[in-house]
Amino acid sequence: MGAYRSATVGGAGVDGLQATGYLPIVRPGAGGFPPELAAIAPTSPPGPRAEPAEAGPDPEQVLAAYMWRFDPDTLREQIEGEEVEQLTDIRDQLTAKLNGVADNPTRARLLSLRAVVSRILGDLPKAVADGKLALAHAEATGELRRIAIAQARLAHVLQWREEFDEADRLFTLANSSELPDRLRATMHQHAGRCAYDQGRYMEACNHFERALDLRKEEDPELIAQTELALDAVFRRVAEKGWGPYPRTREEILQIRKPPSPAFDEQTQRWGYIEADGNFVIGPGYLDVQPFRDGVAWVQRQGAQTWELIDDTGRVLIEPSAGYIGVGSFSDGVAWVSQDGTTRWIAIDKNNTVLISTGFDDVRPFRRGVAAVRRGRHWGAVDGVGRVVVQFQYDGFATALLDGRYIDGFSDEGLAVVSLDGRKGVVDRSGRVLVPPVHHTIMIHPVAFLIVDDAQRWGALDRRGRAIIQATFSSRTGVTDEIDRLLADTRPVM
Repeated sequence: MGAYRSATVGGAGVDGLQATGYLPIVRPGAGGFPPELAAIAPTSPPGPRAEPAEAGPDPEQVLAAYMWRFDPDTLREQIEGEEVEQLTDIRDQLTAKLNGVADNPTRARLLSLRAVVSRILGDLPKAVADGKLALAHAEATGELRRIAIAQARLAHVLQWREEFDEADRLFTLANSSELPDRLRATMHQHAGRCAYDQGRYMEACNHFERALDLRKEEDPELIAQTELALDAVFRRVAEKGWGPYPRTREEILQIRKPPSPAFDEQTQRWGYIEADGNFVIGPGYLDVQPFRDGVAWVQRQGAQTWELIDDTGRVLIEPSAGYIGVGSFSDGVAWVSQDGTTRWIAIDKNNTVLISTGFDDVRPFRRGVAAVRRGRHWGAVDGVGRVVVQFQYDGFATALLDGRYIDGFSDEGLAVVSLDGRKGVVDRSGRVLVPPVHHTIMIHPVAFLIVDDAQRWGALDRRGRAIIQATFSSRTGVTDEIDRLLADTRPVM
């Protein structure tokens, strides 16, 4: 079928998820790295391979290792002759594997891979059916990387069906900043090809350039594919021009940009303006907050309490509700307090009380969970007030690799907690993944970076097991080591 490259055991590298399958502690420089974990660039040209051993390779490994040929004009995979039969056989093997599994993670992976094969074979109805079902199984796992890969594979099928609006939406949703850079680079590659198919050549170039920016080290395969794509773009541009101006994320996701707060010098009052600078909600407020989740808190002259309005200025919650302290809405829920400092409760946009327990301090909901404080200790509750993380921590301060700090849980559902000056990690179900025993913890897309008392950096896997000893003097050193350990994070899309 084609040239093979190193693939991880059991096909795990196909989804770029091998990070949860690291081998135990790795000692840098001590005999190299396990071959199962190394991301080895392909060196063989595409083309038929010799007949495999009697047992035959796993179909997932074949797909992970295959060197695809791309049409220089359409940028789509090219297959011919016996490759069609071999891909059909691989699809049958994936079906056989599917028949023996029932868990969501495995079904998500196998169904989305079968969608890839069906797409390349030109069987788009089967591909879209598998892609949608795979995404449903992936979403049931709640795992960010698994969901993102299923979204991208389905988006690629929809691109070939010329359902571009939904394809663009899924590619955009899939490309989370919490994913590994190599996987994000792959996402940008495919989003760029989708833009190319639509004649959006400036947008396509932006994606291709972003893909290269995300790779810190030379990546021959990515560079070759990008050069092929840019050559195709420039040929099209010479014939047809650059096409439409690049869209924003909000435009692709069809999210209407809310009005922005603006101060009117004449009335000395706040209102809200549209992008053209005109007031869409007149300047009649003493103070305002930005729109979040389609609503905003505003305060009128002479009032100590806040009222809630929608983006037309219609009042949803009257100032007579008596809220002196208000938090922005998120996931349809906001924290409010009638004394402004304590006894925080949660309400919806109709002022229905969802959580009546008065907490002493609160943080916004993220993905259905919020960090809250009762007395001296912090814990977390879900949208109906059920305690999911027990009240036993000194605080929540989740540090991400990109430098952001989150008050609570990441998109992946992880939070860094502190206790007696030490850091640990919990998930949104309250499970302790890493006990609070470390000096510092930072959430990496596929690992937890730790710092010991001697300011040396190391890494743990998602189960809290040591994968890299704390021997590095800088964060960059340990992140580079993780990149060397990762399985292929450019999965077949």
